[in-house]
Amino acid sequence: MQTRSLGRCGLSVSEVGLGTWALASEIYGSVSSTEAKDTVRAALDAGITLFDTAPLYGNASTDGIAETRLADALGSDTHRVLISTKFGRYSSDGAAPNFHAQRARESVEGSLRRLRRETLDVLFFHSPFGLSDIHDDVWEELDRLRAEGKVRVIGHSISKFADTQEMCRTWAVERRIDAIQVVLSLMNRESRTLIQDLSQDGVGVFARESLANGFLTGAINADTVFPPGHLNHRYDRTEIQARAHYVASLRTHVITEDVTTVPQAAFRWVLDQPGVSLVLSGASCVEHLSDAVRASAAPSYGAATLAAVEALHTRDFEAA
Repeated sequence: MQTRSLGRCGLSVSEVGLGTWALASEIYGSVSSTEAKDTVRAALDAGITLFDTAPLYGNASTDGIAETRLADALGSDTHRVLISTKFGRYSSDGAAPNFHAQRARESVEGSLRRLRRETLDVLFFHSPFGLSDIHDDVWEELDRLRAEGKVRVIGHSISKFADTQEMCRTWAVERRIDAIQVVLSLMNRESRTLIQDLSQDGVGVFARESLANGFLTGAINADTVFPPGHLNHRYDRTEIQARAHYVASLRTHVITEDVTTVPQAAFRWVLDQPGVSLVLSGASCVEHLSDAVRASAAPSYGAATLAAVEALHTRDFEAA
């Protein structure tokens, strides 16, 4: 596993990280505690050193199930790795925005307890939808948490990209944040200019949703029916067909001797994008994690392949 610098944060990270949403939420189906542990242990064995989680990754009665499962799986190896988590949205209150000082401290201290650590390596704002979500007192509290050694790096995990990218730019320029987490995939490339601009100023970049919520797994076709409760159930038949046909058009260009599956191609392409520090795999089992690991080991795509893939892209498909 190759490592990269997380911008000006002063941290070195594996270029593939493990995101833990699927290990606690049933958004893609149920995952047992044993499966979650096996996936985390396989990530460690593969050389993954960054694990991303959040209090929101729980259920209506319990925040931070993913944090607890991650801590259980890491055990004494927790000090071998870096952990990023988030604050501001919680499963127990319906994910309403809570970006204020008291909740920030409660959130950090709750995450530290669940993760059984003394320090969070990266703490992300969890998807504020605009400046109106942010209370002014939160910044001073975040400074205190850093001064106390409970948080090393502050970042912004971006959703509603068009509405919030300028807020993110301002925070980065003002040095309020030093890392961002953005959607980036073969199906959604809207964040690339932001990535390139901020990375040049030393901001670390986490890329997420790089399998486009399953459409780049190779398992979805134009006739796939998603059950109620599945993240992709919201799409009508026309949208599903458009996404499936687009993925089919990519295959000719991205499958090579070294990159043998669509998921591997999806991760390899993201790793080839300028400014990316690491790509997150949201694997819910050991088998799915292997595609990201193999993508890291594969050689970068050549200019001709990247140009061909670029020519196919005529729209950004909506992110989750």
